[in-house]
Amino acid sequence: MFESRPDRDAEVVLLGRSNVGKSTLMRELTGHTFSTGGKPGVTRAPNHYDWAPESFVLTDLPGFGFMEGVPEERREQIKTDIVHYLEEYADDILVGVLVVDGKSVVDIIDRHSARDELPHDVELFHFLEELGIPAVVAVNKMDKVDDRDERLNALCERLGLLPPWQQWQDTIAPITAKRGSIDPLTEAVRTHLHDAKRDDLFKFF
Repeated sequence: MFESRPDRDAEVVLLGRSNVGKSTLMRELTGHTFSTGGKPGVTRAPNHYDWAPESFVLTDLPGFGFMEGVPEERREQIKTDIVHYLEEYADDILVGVLVVDGKSVVDIIDRHSARDELPHDVELFHFLEELGIPAVVAVNKMDKVDDRDERLNALCERLGLLPPWQQWQDTIAPITAKRGSIDPLTEAVRTHLHDAKRDDLFKFF
């Protein structure tokens, strides 16, 4: 289990496959540099960015899924740890931000579905819902996507949301973290913080 979490009663978590840009997004949100690597699986334990006065913590959970050079057993353990973390702190987590790679996410989901597996991204999206945690899908690296609307609509379909994607702007947020283009995400997160009566946290988003 991940034992390093500060004792805070409000949290926003970032989760997603390895190498989708979670740490870059974390840096963009906090102005603080975390170790990012071209090699998947650099983040093996949660990175917590802590604002004690507001009793608020932003957490970047380790990447899951295939990682070159990481044994399957270890990959499964990371996924199990993430699930336990979400279950344990569900009451304090105000938003779960599922970060995906806009260019490859639909293909990855389809590839797993073809093997009769439930793709991790879809599974975690619904798991957040089950736990009562509002989910925002940060569709990253959109600067590399040509067929933007088509791609976002296809992702919605895979997640069980009726297209067009534009009607889900509190759930689907197309961003390019590397370029600092994250407004759709911060707006979506603020919607959920407002619903949780935590407008005081807007300054972090």
